[in-house]
Amino acid sequence: MVSRRSLGRQFGWLWAAYAVSTLGTWLAFDSFSLIAILALHAGTTQVSLLAAAGLAVGAVVAVPLGPWVEFRRKRPVMVAMDLIRFAALMTIPAAYAFGLLSFAQLLVVSVVVGAADIAFTAASGACMKSLVRQEDLLVANGRFESTTWTATMLGPPLGGAAIGMFGPVLTVLANAVSYLLSAAGIRAIGGEEPHPERPARPQPPAGEPRTGDPRTGRPHTGRPRAGDLLDGWRYILTHPTLRRLFFNSVLNNGLIMAVSPLLAVLMLSHLGFAPWQYCIAFAVPCVGGLIGSRVARPLVTRYGQHKVLLAAGTLRACWSIGLAFVGPGIAGLALVMAVELGLTTCSGVYNPVLATCRLEQTAPDRIARTLSAWSVTSKAGIAAFTALWGLLATATGPRTAIGIAGLLLLATPLLLPRRSPSAQSEPEPSPEPARSAAG
Repeated sequence: MVSRRSLGRQFGWLWAAYAVSTLGTWLAFDSFSLIAILALHAGTTQVSLLAAAGLAVGAVVAVPLGPWVEFRRKRPVMVAMDLIRFAALMTIPAAYAFGLLSFAQLLVVSVVVGAADIAFTAASGACMKSLVRQEDLLVANGRFESTTWTATMLGPPLGGAAIGMFGPVLTVLANAVSYLLSAAGIRAIGGEEPHPERPARPQPPAGEPRTGDPRTGRPHTGRPRAGDLLDGWRYILTHPTLRRLFFNSVLNNGLIMAVSPLLAVLMLSHLGFAPWQYCIAFAVPCVGGLIGSRVARPLVTRYGQHKVLLAAGTLRACWSIGLAFVGPGIAGLALVMAVELGLTTCSGVYNPVLATCRLEQTAPDRIARTLSAWSVTSKAGIAAFTALWGLLATATGPRTAIGIAGLLLLATPLLLPRRSPSAQSEPEPSPEPARSAAG
């Protein structure tokens, strides 16, 4: 079981803020799609566009936010992102109340919220590392992971009941309020947070010209430079451990999420399952994620971080192929629940260990940029895989497309690190690229 020792009052407020916003997010799960369908009478193409474009465009918009976050105090950034998400989401019930809600507004709000999500995640990773001792990082990540799976298990059924009684706009309102409460929790952390300093650029030997802004000749300030936009990706791709974990994560998450809408079509349209059966098939197995997150630390203590990372990362790739064999009736429902239980349990173990390893392997002055680059690529990858697998399902049928995704997932463990991360050295800092007069 996860250790119950206190990680401090400051971490407690951070955890509380995360818990309330995560519950709000899962209460409003798929609310934008439901609003588009029920209130705006959108078709399949528009709903798919809303799901994919929100992720993809939000990820692109978030690209410059990584270096911007890196050199600012993290807690004010997190509060600002919470308030931006609150304000953006509140426009939806307001417009709905006055009969002004449009599909374009849903699309814009999904982009704004998606970009703010990435910036918040980048800042929160750096914030947690500053609040928690290194030996307690896995405990902290395990508590975040267990919170995620608890919210995933409780949020959609409660949100579905609220939608049934009051309509989907109410869950958007609840999600907006959760971000406001999250901002209050982060403000309550208190204490002094030092202002991050940009590392000094190496100066040339005596007699050679000094570096600086080519337009003014003055030293560079703490403002993000053009090259900073790619620093997160450069750091990941030159790091022997992070590079493999990164590609494994992008492919694994993209293929798993691409199957989700296809499975909904297969179960609800082709096999005749009722919506409540579909919800139960995914809500109940979330208990596996909760169990996995609780046993992650004892497993790492006994077997070591690398062995658990490799085993859990391999096992989580083995389940999705089973979804291609789902049939009608109780047997089909039981198969979906068994597959999802295995997948969520393995993911519950893997995710906090991955998050801990990633923080340990990332230099303190690169955390925000690295996490931002990771999130941007992951969200863009999910959008691309979802769109691609939608086309594949149109050509081959949902069952065949699900099977192809499952087969490809079986190969993703080959990307996991073969050696223990502790045995690998960090990459040398990449040299600064030459700056143009515009940069």
